[in-house]
Amino acid sequence: MSAMFRSLRLYNYRLWSAGALVSNTGTWMQSTAQDWLVLTHLTDHDATAVGITMALQFAPPILLVPVTGLIADRFDRRRMLMLTQATMGLLGLALGLLVLTDVAQLWMVWVFALLLGTANAIDAPIRQSFVSELVPPGHLTNAVSLNSASFNAARLLGPAVAGVLIAGVGTGWVFLINAASFAAVLVSLRFIRVSQLEAKPRVSRAKGQIREGFRYVRGRPDLLVIFAVIFVIGTFGLNFPIFTSTMASVEFGVDASGFGLLSSCIAVGSLAGALLSARRERPRMRVLVLAAFAFGVTCTVAALMPTYWSFAAVLVTVGLSSITLMTTANGSVQLSAAPEMRGRVMALYMAIFTGGTPLGAPIVGWVADTLGPRWAIGVGASAGYVAGGLALAWLIRRQHLRLRRGGSVLHPRFRVEHDGDGLRAQREETAEAMAADEAAVRQTT
Repeated sequence: MSAMFRSLRLYNYRLWSAGALVSNTGTWMQSTAQDWLVLTHLTDHDATAVGITMALQFAPPILLVPVTGLIADRFDRRRMLMLTQATMGLLGLALGLLVLTDVAQLWMVWVFALLLGTANAIDAPIRQSFVSELVPPGHLTNAVSLNSASFNAARLLGPAVAGVLIAGVGTGWVFLINAASFAAVLVSLRFIRVSQLEAKPRVSRAKGQIREGFRYVRGRPDLLVIFAVIFVIGTFGLNFPIFTSTMASVEFGVDASGFGLLSSCIAVGSLAGALLSARRERPRMRVLVLAAFAFGVTCTVAALMPTYWSFAAVLVTVGLSSITLMTTANGSVQLSAAPEMRGRVMALYMAIFTGGTPLGAPIVGWVADTLGPRWAIGVGASAGYVAGGLALAWLIRRQHLRLRRGGSVLHPRFRVEHDGDGLRAQREETAEAMAADEAAVRQTT
């Protein structure tokens, strides 16, 4: 097995990946069906309503961030994942039955979007942190990238299958199939070899643990700049359901199958980008900068494409640049966070990544309704340029400070293979580096 797929040699990761692929495929099917249901059946092609649906689904991660990360650090992650995944499966089942019985209304879909977002707010930081228990530290970058590859393989299959099913049997059955798909990940969690999981420190109950997580991130400039990039891109750039649904229905006049194909084109590029990321030894900030600017450029080109097929082709490059940015950011955060803080750090990361959607999605939807879908994509392109500029400015400043200090490194190194003593040494090095950075900044301002 090549280095690209080395984490799949491990039984636990292989089992988890198989279950996650099935479940993620169902999730993407439901996401496509939900957006199409709101856009074409419950409203008269109202992109703002789609934006509100997305906002309700992505609001809980930022509202619940004070507790979701602590849950991930304090409780058994495997058992908690079984609970959250089962809950999301039941929500999909209930929504599917409402649609099949012709009683579903827009406000009901909004309620289910909010409930699903709440379950996902608890699930996401646990799921992200759980990867570090499935593989040894030296495989973590590879495992994170393969997770993205699996997620985007599902993103490739899900919308295309959903488009065919929506046209053939309707949206209700798509929701029911998604509900059934959660059984795959529940089975994989049930049969994971607990004895082979990587031991991670559990945080005992104590006062001030939530504040401790915020203080930890506040003292890490390298994390703060990544969070800023992710917020800008997540808020205004990654509104793909609005971009693709309005371009498909309003600009090009195609049906649900055509809408699903556009989502799959994004997934083709995302899958390629995730596999390329899996080959890298470690994430690098300069890759993040290049990916952000590439996202801006590819969105600009997509907005100018005159035909459905030329637009679909450019979406492949949009997917490639966006997933390169996301996997680099995710890997950087996971590898540099202290193990006992990883759940809280990832909860904050996910809250920032998805929490901007309640702000950005309605705005982008309004732009699509008022000025047209191409202008909405232009908003996404601007987000790429702004995010790239932020990361580039930080790199230049870091280089300037390095030169002032005689070439020493001003950010914590990513050590991915070490024992307990190594972890302590890394945290000491990080603390010393951050203190030196702050002193140098004070001298230059």
